[in-house]
Amino acid sequence: MAQEKGSYYVPHESHWPVVGTIGMFIAVIGAAALLNGVRFGTPVMFIGGAIILYMVWGWFRDVINESVQGVYGSQEDRSFRQGMAWFILSEVAFFAAFFGALFYARVYSLPWLGGEGANFFTNLLLWDGFEAAWPSDGPAPRGGEFDIMGAWGLPAINTAILLTSGVTLTIAHHAIKENNRKVLNWGLFATIALGLLFLSIQMYEYVHAYVDLNLRLDSGIYGSTFFMLTGFHGLHVFLGALMLTVVYFRCLKGHFTADNHFAFEAAAWYWHFVDVVWLVLFVFVYWL
Repeated sequence: MAQEKGSYYVPHESHWPVVGTIGMFIAVIGAAALLNGVRFGTPVMFIGGAIILYMVWGWFRDVINESVQGVYGSQEDRSFRQGMAWFILSEVAFFAAFFGALFYARVYSLPWLGGEGANFFTNLLLWDGFEAAWPSDGPAPRGGEFDIMGAWGLPAINTAILLTSGVTLTIAHHAIKENNRKVLNWGLFATIALGLLFLSIQMYEYVHAYVDLNLRLDSGIYGSTFFMLTGFHGLHVFLGALMLTVVYFRCLKGHFTADNHFAFEAAAWYWHFVDVVWLVLFVFVYWL
């Protein structure tokens, strides 16, 4: 039933927040157990993850059904836009923390530790052979010799792929505004395909880093920041591709109109945010 004019739709009691809370609690318990060497940690973590995925699937299904039934109006649309904007802002803060760690290590920590007259004491307190230069390695055997990941190989290819996906998504956005369903569907499909190609190349890059470059997560602060930043970005690419896939199938069913398609816009906002993060990451992690 369509909402009454001037009213604000309030959903009925939902069990999904409780399900999500239980899933997150179980997943965190499993992750903590895994990090402490407990054998049951891995299956418990995956059980919690499966419950979270079930919650996401069910909750999104309910919201999509409510949207199709016409219970949302301009006030709900404004709330959704504000919510998505705040969510992306929280993601900006999330990545800012990791970029801040990278910046602090490169600009402040290493110069301080390698200051004039400090080499003897830093080698004594840290490890023999410590050099205050970027990229900084950890003490052997935990770190050891490694090669850095160059910018103009696979990372440059992935940069071109991700920027191209932003173009195809923009084409799809213009198409939905013009009610051109054919171009819309092809633009979305191309964007999703490019995102999956990006992830495939990144997985190959990780294998190359571990096998050929001896670059690992425990390769000092360089290895830690490299894998944390690129890994979390890859996770966000996966989530963005998943969001666009849901939108794609909704487009195939004709759910959106030229004037009412915020679900598409929300996924597009998120995807463009992921593009911008990668550009910053490419410059400060791979290039400089």
